[in-house]
Amino acid sequence: MRDLTVPLQGPPNPEERGQFVRGIIEAAVNRLADILDEETAALRDHTPIDLKASNDRKSLGLIELNRVLHLMESMKPAPATQRILERLNAKLDANRHFLKLHMEAVREVAGIISQTIREADSDGTYSSAFRSKGPTP
Repeated sequence: MRDLTVPLQGPPNPEERGQFVRGIIEAAVNRLADILDEETAALRDHTPIDLKASNDRKSLGLIELNRVLHLMESMKPAPATQRILERLNAKLDANRHFLKLHMEAVREVAGIISQTIREADSDGTYSSAFRSKGPTP
């Protein structure tokens, strides 16, 4: 398992500290982007995926990103950092879109199965097994 601890202190020089923090943010964003790309591709290509494991990985990535963004304190993000965060946002939007499609498909299949079960229960298929074989009263 990856160590998600982040040092609380970086270089003392503000410019060096900014570069240090941007490097940490970029690394965290890249790790999270890789996870999102993997899940989005699997959903898009209808490849089996363990959504719980993927969600756990995304959650850890978001925790890590939140921690490193906290290091920025009141620093204004550099344009390069801003672009990295915007690309991550686009990846999150794509992932959200494919997850929504996946969930709608699951909901539709579950509805079809439920309807089939209701129809099977109401067509007398199972009730005939409980009828007596003798003469009707």
